[in-house]
Order: sequence, then structure tokens, then C-alpha cells
Amino acid sequence: MAKSILILCGDYMENYEVMVLFQVLLAYGVSVHIVFPGKKTGDVCRTAVHQCLGHQTYSESRGHNFTVNATFDEVDASKYDGLVIPRGRAPKYLAMNESVLDLVCKFFSSAKPIASICHGQLILAASASVRGWKCTAYPTVGPALIAARAHWVEPETMSACVIDGNPITAATYTGHPGFIQFFVKALGGTITGSNKWILFLCGDLITYQTRHGLHPQGNLQVSHA
Repeated sequence: MAKSILILCGDYMENYEVMVLFQVLLAYGVSVHIVFPGKKTGDVCRTAVHQCLGHQTYSESRGHNFTVNATFDEVDASKYDGLVIPRGRAPKYLAMNESVLDLVCKFFSSAKPIASICHGQLILAASASVRGWKCTAYPTVGPALIAARAHWVEPETMSACVIDGNPITAATYTGHPGFIQFFVKALGGTITGSNKWILFLCGDLITYQTRHGLHPQGNLQVSHA
């Protein structure tokens, strides 16, 4: 069965957290729509790369221009099987957008999976939908989730992932393997592999698609009921 999901975006969302999910889900045969409040199909969303370089907080550098492929004002939540919320600076502003919060509430009320990562959980907290649900996030987001009456799960590492009903939450993009697997499973798919390793021969200034654009082949399979 074909699946269709929505990725909720904003300027300076975290580059890895949108690009990796977008390309992986497409490779798995999932239809993916990218929406940005106030923008329409063909508009550009700017991403940022966040990395910990030993400072008090993470650093931010310029990412990519990411093209929106659906118009936010035309989105019908009932036509999608799941929602993805990346982190970055965008959630701080999206959490104040009533249309965004209404969209999130619709996904919660329909019991559809919501995959939110890092600071994306600020939107979950603002929607008041996570009351009683277990959630993790980047540690500084904890107080917002606690205030929203969620069951806060302190991440032991930045790869931590938590699934509790329809919310699937992760601390950072280092938890992508588990985060993506949980989301695919929630969509009704299965992922199998054979613990094989591959080697990338790289140099400076390789393209993002070269690093992240591989399609699953060989023993990696995704199927839907």
C-alpha cells in the first residue's frame, strides 16, 4: 500500500534532519510532501547545518535551498499517513503559528504517527497534544515538554529515541537509524538487513546527494501491508 507523509518545514530547519528523512522515505517508496506555512509549491526553504564543535551550544552554518513541493494552505491532514517535524530554528517560530498547531492536533486526534526530532518537540508542546505521552528531545527542550504535561524522558545519549503511541521522538539526528526505523514501522512497513558494511571514498566538496542519496538495495527491503 502506498503511503504519503508530510514534512513540516521552516527557514533554518536542521539540514540533516530534513534531507535524510526526505531522501530515505522517497527511496522506500513513500510519497513525501514538503510544506512551509505561508509558502506555496516551488518556493524555497533554507536549511542550516548544526554541529557540536566544543562550544557551549552547537554551531550553525548554511545548508541548502530546499524546494517546497506542496502548498501549506491547501494541505488536508486526512490525506496523509504521517507527519515529520525537523528541528532547527524553525520550530521556535512554527510553535506560535495557530495553523501549524491545528495541523499537529489533527494528526494526534487521528492517531497517525508523528515523528518529531530535537527542537521539533517545541511544536508538540505548544499544541498541548503530548499530555500524558512519553517524549524525549534535545535536553534544553525538556522544560517545555514538562510544562505541557508530557512524560519527559531524559536522553542518555544524543542518539536516544522514544516511541509511545503515535508520537515518535528523538534527541538529535545521530539517532536517525532508530528514528527512521520506528517511523517506517509505524507506517506499516518493515526494514530488514544483513549487517553489511560499505565504504565511501570521499573528498572535500562532494555533493550532498552523493553522501545521502543512496537507494536501498541488496538485502535491505521495505514492504507495506
